[in-house]
Amino acid sequence: MANTKETKKTEKKNNVHEIIVKIEGVEWTEALDKAFKSKQKDAKVDGFRKGKVPRNIYEKHYGKESLFFLAAEEVLQSAYAKAMEESNLIPVVQPSVDIKDISDKGVEFTFKIITKPEVKIKNYKGLGIKPEEIKVTKDEIDHEIGHLLEEYTELVTKEGEVKNGDVAVIDFEGFKDGKPFDGGKGENYSLEIGSNTFIPGFEEQVIGMKTGEEKDLTVSFPEDYGVEDLKGQPVIFKVKVNEIKEKVTRELDKEFFEDLAMEGVHSKETLEKEVEKNIKAQKEADNENKYIDHLLEEVAKNVEVDIPQEMVDEETTRLLGRFEQQMAMQGISLDIYYQFTKSSEEDLRKQMDKEAYQNVLYRLMLEEIMNLEKIEVSQEEASKEAEELAKKYKMDKEDFLKQFGGLEMIQYDLEMHKVIDLLKELNK
Repeated sequence: MANTKETKKTEKKNNVHEIIVKIEGVEWTEALDKAFKSKQKDAKVDGFRKGKVPRNIYEKHYGKESLFFLAAEEVLQSAYAKAMEESNLIPVVQPSVDIKDISDKGVEFTFKIITKPEVKIKNYKGLGIKPEEIKVTKDEIDHEIGHLLEEYTELVTKEGEVKNGDVAVIDFEGFKDGKPFDGGKGENYSLEIGSNTFIPGFEEQVIGMKTGEEKDLTVSFPEDYGVEDLKGQPVIFKVKVNEIKEKVTRELDKEFFEDLAMEGVHSKETLEKEVEKNIKAQKEADNENKYIDHLLEEVAKNVEVDIPQEMVDEETTRLLGRFEQQMAMQGISLDIYYQFTKSSEEDLRKQMDKEAYQNVLYRLMLEEIMNLEKIEVSQEEASKEAEELAKKYKMDKEDFLKQFGGLEMIQYDLEMHKVIDLLKELNK
């Protein structure tokens, strides 16, 4: 049987605990044997075939110490399990481990365990925090209808000259010192005049041109242009206008309502009602988020807690991972982001530090209120919620649970929602 000794010492500050576990005796001897067998496969010593070096020869050639850390890896999990079992601690972040001492007689691990800090809430009731009233003005409705009309604007070919706001369909080719340069050519390109899509001075010189007209435009690239050879350089673009299109604003007529294809919308009045309903729904959603943020912010002012930096760091890592996923959806890697923004992971982590701290604070605060108010969510409730969410996202329930993190995460999420709903009631 393994001869395992353990001593424990606890640091009260920030709920940081140091657990010392020593592995020795048979367990350590067996770990060293396994380490040797692993090393023996590749060991090369003159006079012995590869993989056939005896233990005593191996240790003379490579030293006993060469087996220590591999053996330590072998017993690390059992040492950690022992530390958790005997200390009865529940870590809130991934524990760290150091080797305090190691020899042919045994290994001594020091596990740093961060447990949930004590949370004191002076008050979380009767704070008089209410959501703002939602109002939708006529100007907001008219503005949104204007957006719809703009969205359905038609481009109609016209005669005459190019004017600001028109779309000119052009052929162009750029020349520097009389020679064409890469990326400076296009055919039948639809250029909206006034969009500032091209380099400064280009679009202004297209104004006044007529269909079929050709013209040389002299412009200079900006000093901060992305191509080194073209930075600040004067160039000539040969431009031909193939077609001119003007924007024709739609009218609130039968044809427009048919194009909109909104259920129940067939007149200006019904469109205004539909737009008002949509604006109100969006405002209510935004207002609810702001209300919850304000509520949590005010309750947090009454909270006393000493949050370990390790909890904040772990939350920052989570936020960083989420940000990386968001960037990946846009086809941007973090390396490209760092290059573009002239920043680093360290800079990004610093930016996220405040949000990470707030997330941890709110989580601890809500968990404490949940305990004080004895809020619980049964597995049956969580399972039903998982089924409804799986249907909403058109997924198999088991697949959804795998992606969400399991039924326990659904339970926890529901508990947090119940706490927030209670806080709303208690602080009206």
